Amino acid sequence: MDIVKSGIIGQSPALKKVFGVLAKVAPTESTVLVTGESGTGKELLVRALHANSKRADKPFVPINCGAIPRELLESELFGHEKGAFTHAIRSRAGRFELADGGTIFLDEIGELDLSLQVKILRVLQEREFERVGGSKTQQVDVRIVAATNRDLEDEVNKGNFREDLFYRLNVIPLHLPPLRQRGNDVSLLADHFLKRFTDTQGCAPLRLGPEARAMLLSYSWPGNIRELENFMERLSILCDGDTITPEDLPEKIWSDIGRERPMEEMPPAMPAGFAWPQVQDLVDKDLDLKAFLDKVEEKLLVEALGQADGVKNRAAEILGIKRTTLIEKLKKKGL
Repeated sequence: MDIVKSGIIGQSPALKKVFGVLAKVAPTESTVLVTGESGTGKELLVRALHANSKRADKPFVPINCGAIPRELLESELFGHEKGAFTHAIRSRAGRFELADGGTIFLDEIGELDLSLQVKILRVLQEREFERVGGSKTQQVDVRIVAATNRDLEDEVNKGNFREDLFYRLNVIPLHLPPLRQRGNDVSLLADHFLKRFTDTQGCAPLRLGPEARAMLLSYSWPGNIRELENFMERLSILCDGDTITPEDLPEKIWSDIGRERPMEEMPPAMPAGFAWPQVQDLVDKDLDLKAFLDKVEEKLLVEALGQADGVKNRAAEILGIKRTTLIEKLKKKGL
């Protein structure tokens, strides 16, 4: 069958192996457990699974089990009746009801409380549940796909995850390899992200030089695709030339691949003092005053975040502004 990859980019043997399993399991009704490190693109893979299933024209409903407080998660999953708890002013359908006929994606299922694991097991076995505060049993027709970055077998041994639920979920295990095991996919993804960011930001085209590309291929990418995506966005804003060179890459990449950054030559002596922008700078960049100032502000915001390793409080201190002001500016600029 022709696989709809739902935005997954890559041609490595490791990824082709995943696509081979996907092609076999997608048309079935089997429960799938997707494993892999954070940032490897597990949700994209599950969306591809749904897009290639018999339920493709029905709802796809994701929920991150680790991002919702435990006291609210049961209501999010199964819904609640009016008056079930404080602030429950009306009845509300949960994610399982919304996914009826389609696929529900339980991301980070290893974070589930044991009491909720029992209720998920019931849905898997009996295809039924009850809303919080309700007594009526509701039937539901959903395909459950779960994902985790934890070793669930280890969690079972520690008593943190039910063994019966693990085996119910792990009918078809699907492991998404980390980026460091995907070879030239790093290069394909880097080019894709660079083009996307330069296009959306209206920047001049930017390409990876051969030596910088080789360094990116050698880097271990502990944050996987998410780290690569964020890094390409930063380069698309901060890189001054039209080609990314090794000098544009941060110290962590040089250190990770075991290379030392060459000593930089001292620049020629410049007159003391700060050089203010001039009107000619606007002319050279073909920008009006507002666009020029926006660009300067954006560059300073990104640079401050880089110096602060992404910690917004520290970045705000560097810029001498309030954290709320920084966050407002980042949202306004889509950063």
